[in-house]
Amino acid sequence: MPRLDSAPSDISVELDGQLVPARKGEPVAVSLWAADEKVFSRSIKYHRPRGPFCMTGACAQCLMRVNGVPNIATCCTPAEPGMRLERQNAFPSAKLDLFGLTDWLFPRGLNHHEMFAGVPIAEQVMAKVARQLAGLGKLPDKEPPPRLPAEHVQIDTVVVGAGASGLGAAEVLKQAGVPHLLLEREDEAGGRLIFGPPEEHSPSPALPNGEAIRLGTTALGVLEEPNGHFLAASTREQLLTIHPKRFVLCNGGHPQLIPFENNDLPGVIAARAVSRMIRRHRLLAGKRIAVVGEPIEARAVAALVRVAGGEPVAIGGKPLRAHGVSDVSSITVLLEGKEQKFDCDAVALCAPAAPSFELARQCGARVDWNPEAQVFCVQADGDGRTQAKGVYAAGELLGPMSSVEAHESGKRAAKALIADRGTA
Repeated sequence: MPRLDSAPSDISVELDGQLVPARKGEPVAVSLWAADEKVFSRSIKYHRPRGPFCMTGACAQCLMRVNGVPNIATCCTPAEPGMRLERQNAFPSAKLDLFGLTDWLFPRGLNHHEMFAGVPIAEQVMAKVARQLAGLGKLPDKEPPPRLPAEHVQIDTVVVGAGASGLGAAEVLKQAGVPHLLLEREDEAGGRLIFGPPEEHSPSPALPNGEAIRLGTTALGVLEEPNGHFLAASTREQLLTIHPKRFVLCNGGHPQLIPFENNDLPGVIAARAVSRMIRRHRLLAGKRIAVVGEPIEARAVAALVRVAGGEPVAIGGKPLRAHGVSDVSSITVLLEGKEQKFDCDAVALCAPAAPSFELARQCGARVDWNPEAQVFCVQADGDGRTQAKGVYAAGELLGPMSSVEAHESGKRAAKALIADRGTA
């Protein structure tokens, strides 16, 4: 796929025994995509080809065996010299998987739980075969290196997520002198402000540094303790337990996979993934990209693709079916009241982010279905207060919104926290 700059590929990685050029430090999934390698694995039941979708570690589409360790999200793994990559769950290879015949033999689906049920011997054999075929990778080659001792952090307030809303909250907390820690799973703060489709009047908040922020730190879950809750988080080397008095949850959402026929073909990816490739990694996801789904985002992504030198097609169309064998080659959409088919080498799906509400629910916040947005959202008042004491939510956890709205939402949540803190 086309690189958008002239910087050389300074290293190589090994993919199933073949050398692939890469750039040190970029996500290895980006390196593979740039080398036109779109099939990363096979699905565990029907052995259909799988390729990256979200590029944020929120799905399982890009899992590979990396340096002998199975099930590694290659979209979040920096490329290193001599890195050894192996596709999983395929025989003899992911590009030509004989077990892919399963999809052809059972076009209406395969329920292995009921197949041969009650038939002596055959039932036991089928269960054993199903277990063998459904595994995700083999065990690691060797024991992992020891991790650093866990770090325990006591802090007044923890802010989870350094996107538009989290940066807005951190800005207000800093101005008020409230001790806080900002966590961000990426290696850079900013979220969609730096990798999402460009928006009008997008905020430009000051990025925190020093001890106030921990980059490359993933929030794993919230657990109860006698005096409240604590947050378990992890870097690549270390586990952290963070014991705050208050939570400001700004961990946004993850891309949705719009339902349509063959939506799992490699090359069908989230619109924000297309934007991330262009803005952060200087790579076009394809020369001719169908930008389908939600019209406002579709127009923004199409403009970004056009500026980068690509050709956007089917802009804002409703996807009906994707076409291709090992990866997408065309798509049929409903556009201007009729079905139309467009040739393409990538499909960007534009849809509202699905809120990552799990941490909020673990804290005791209420989560309800939003029929208008068709997603589950964290419930909070206009200032971000949830039903859980000391827990505030902001940004796309509350539902689809622009980066400007998310930034202001984070500010309101922080102001509400400060007000409540003063009366506690």
